[in-house]
Amino acid sequence: MSERLRNVFATLLLILLALSAFVAGYFTNDFVEVRRGVVTVQTDDASEFGLFWEAWGRIEDNFIGELPTAKEMTYGAIQGSIALLGDPYTFFVEPIDREIERQSLQGTFGGIGANVTRPEEGGPIYLEPIPGNPAEAAGILSGDELLAVDGESVTPEMTVQAVAEMVRGEKGTIVVLTVRHPDETESVDIEIERGDILIPSVAYRLLRENDQVGYIQLTRFSGESANEIETAVLDLQSQGATQLILDLRGNGGGLLDAAVSVADHFLDDGPILYQQSRGQDERVYEATAETLAPDIPIMVLVDGGTASSSEILAGALQDRGRAQLVGSTPTFGKGSVQLVYDLSDGSSVHVTASRWYTPDHHQLDQQGLQPDVLVTVTQEDIDNGRDAVLNQAVMELQRLAQLGE
Repeated sequence: MSERLRNVFATLLLILLALSAFVAGYFTNDFVEVRRGVVTVQTDDASEFGLFWEAWGRIEDNFIGELPTAKEMTYGAIQGSIALLGDPYTFFVEPIDREIERQSLQGTFGGIGANVTRPEEGGPIYLEPIPGNPAEAAGILSGDELLAVDGESVTPEMTVQAVAEMVRGEKGTIVVLTVRHPDETESVDIEIERGDILIPSVAYRLLRENDQVGYIQLTRFSGESANEIETAVLDLQSQGATQLILDLRGNGGGLLDAAVSVADHFLDDGPILYQQSRGQDERVYEATAETLAPDIPIMVLVDGGTASSSEILAGALQDRGRAQLVGSTPTFGKGSVQLVYDLSDGSSVHVTASRWYTPDHHQLDQQGLQPDVLVTVTQEDIDNGRDAVLNQAVMELQRLAQLGE
């Protein structure tokens, strides 16, 4: 290994062990000098790097296999050091995954508007068009098998991520997908112009069994979620909905500000959540006086997959007496804040820096929320495709309506 690589890698390790990963430039020069034996760095950890290089030297001199690249060593050092923290929510994200993550949270990205999936390892890759986007408009059907992108064949060796990158591109450019429609034998070429793709976080409808109940499913909290919820509520009310069911089952969270904004649609003034951070005064997030739907009865559906920002919303509505939680299990209990630091190569590190508490100061982290109405889901319900939790929520709304008469 070159002296330059040793210096770079040693600098990274020193920064991580000093818990100062985001001010790397402050330490670099001092540690380079330590490697040369010129100065003494003011940290007890610095002396331990001699052991690291002693061990790595033996590996470098004797290992029969291929040695990792400088980037692989750097990423490995970051991931290994973070693992020592014992916190599942502090983690490192490599550049490609970070870009996908960033686009998902923003709510839009340049592409065709289709999900790329591979149900079986090494099997065919399929497309699922997102309604209202270019792929659907161009003729991509649900379950289309993707055979080639711009004439380049899709092979079993390609990862789903790699294929998705082939499909993505700059807005306004053209991509030609060779697909085989379901139940067809011949392939077709479909030309699609890439655009700004809306990734909806909300789906909604009036319930068939009770057309006075509006059902809203919120799958994640993106930059567009508050606007999507507003559109859903107003549209459902215009169709005659007088009660709402907000389904947060399986919603693993997303942007904190989005959760606060959605809660603000249903709450009039007062706290939405409290946040406690290291070395800082407690911060309170409050609802504004402008409320979209201050009075409409709401039931919130939750399960073990309801986590993070979903628990903020559910906890705020529950504590403020604005809604009841209906579910078969408590929520996940992921009530902490991760600061996301983008690094110089496009990667990022997520760091747990704060914890969340509901308006009644109930700790979300590792505790979660208990449903107000606990539903037992039977095997018979599952076998017959019955949504026992949704059905119970409808019954609870009917009961509230009867009490109000």
